[in-house]
Amino acid sequence: MDDSKLARTVVMNSLREIEPGAELFQASNGAEAVDIFKSEKPRVVFLDLTMPVMDGYEALKQIMALDKNAQVIVISADIQSEAKLRVLQAGAKNMYPKPISKEKMLQIFQQDLLI
Repeated sequence: MDDSKLARTVVMNSLREIEPGAELFQASNGAEAVDIFKSEKPRVVFLDLTMPVMDGYEALKQIMALDKNAQVIVISADIQSEAKLRVLQAGAKNMYPKPISKEKMLQIFQQDLLI
């Protein structure tokens, strides 16, 4: 979930290469991300921090309140250690800098996710 269509496309393409049969959903802001999480119950959420309507921090908080076992990976241009600490404390599995390559996506699936 990212407000940048280009960033979403990069993540979606990487996901399609790693998990070709996966059903994928997109949101352009944090509120949409939470709504999709409620209705679709995805196995994994890729979330940006800087989004309109509701930022990624609030979306993460709401997603984790809905499911304490949600698998959320934050992908953000904000690479400050304070941001990473904050999202990990809020329940994210990990945080990675943009952009995400196919190789990095494979690493995420192998190291971070319980699939």
